[in-house]
Amino acid sequence: MNFKELPEFSKEFKKLSRKYKTLEADLGVFKKDIAEVDLFGNKNFAVLHKNEQLLIVKARFFCRYLKGKTLRLIYAYHAEQELIEFIEIYFKGNKGNEDKERIKQYLKNLS
Repeated sequence: MNFKELPEFSKEFKKLSRKYKTLEADLGVFKKDIAEVDLFGNKNFAVLHKNEQLLIVKARFFCRYLKGKTLRLIYAYHAEQELIEFIEIYFKGNKGNEDKERIKQYLKNLS
């Protein structure tokens, strides 16, 4: 599995990782485990968009520093290329929902 990050994601991740010290290691664990997850039978994952090319998924992200799943991770899964592209990460306490405009822009840029 290959991984990429949008520049916006990298900026958000860097900001959060300064505050939550285990975030980088937690993302490494997430990357290792993501290939084995059943997206449709797991309450920690919600498919936001689906077409023949990709899935946009919102995941509850476990952070050891926070001792819980209060972070959310939005990513695009490209099945043919075996690629996961991280779109957004945010703390649930600061932001209620994902940035729908960013997801729309991401889908528009793919076309």
